[in-house]
Amino acid sequence: MSGLYNNITEVFKKNSDILFGISNIEFSEYKSDYKCALVLAVPHAELLNIYHYKEDKLENLICNARDKINLLLEDITTILEKHKVQYYIPPVAQSNEETLLAPFSFKFASVNAGLGWIGKNGVLITEMYGPRVRLSAILINSDLPIGNPITKSKCPPECNVCIDACPHKALTGHPWNIATKRETLIDYKLCNKKRSLYIKTHNRKHSCGLCLLSCPIGI
Repeated sequence: MSGLYNNITEVFKKNSDILFGISNIEFSEYKSDYKCALVLAVPHAELLNIYHYKEDKLENLICNARDKINLLLEDITTILEKHKVQYYIPPVAQSNEETLLAPFSFKFASVNAGLGWIGKNGVLITEMYGPRVRLSAILINSDLPIGNPITKSKCPPECNVCIDACPHKALTGHPWNIATKRETLIDYKLCNKKRSLYIKTHNRKHSCGLCLLSCPIGI
């Protein structure tokens, strides 16, 4: 399916700021229906640091990146339909407030595609943008060239700025490798509980992002 892959890469040549890669999905419940995942990481339009932080500004950057992803997905699905290739766009939203897991892990697909690694803050870190990206993926029932997984953290061992930035002390400081469980890095239930307090006043969770914006990588 070299023609399919060439058509897909043309989309990213026109959007050269966006990172993309192909992941195996052996880790996923979708592995019996699809052969791989196209993963994309769209950078925030402004690479904020913690010194210029405003919650509403971060939320707007996240929403703008989401809108850009939706446009990209339209272009890519048009190509897949042209080639008569089965695909599925897994939802971003967590399906369970207890486990806080989405049906498909964009983060794990991203490290398997070679886009980055998981930082001490529990989010994807890319060489170019640090953690200031929004992720998406398309499951594809076609054989495409799989990327090389990143299996261990590239964060400096002595760096703990994201841990110090968390106002709720939810981060453990444990270094990541590809076998690390989420709960080893972060008290995700505590993080979610604090962010969810915002729903009463703003009808959405608090974007927070202090552990993300404090990261020196990509700035």
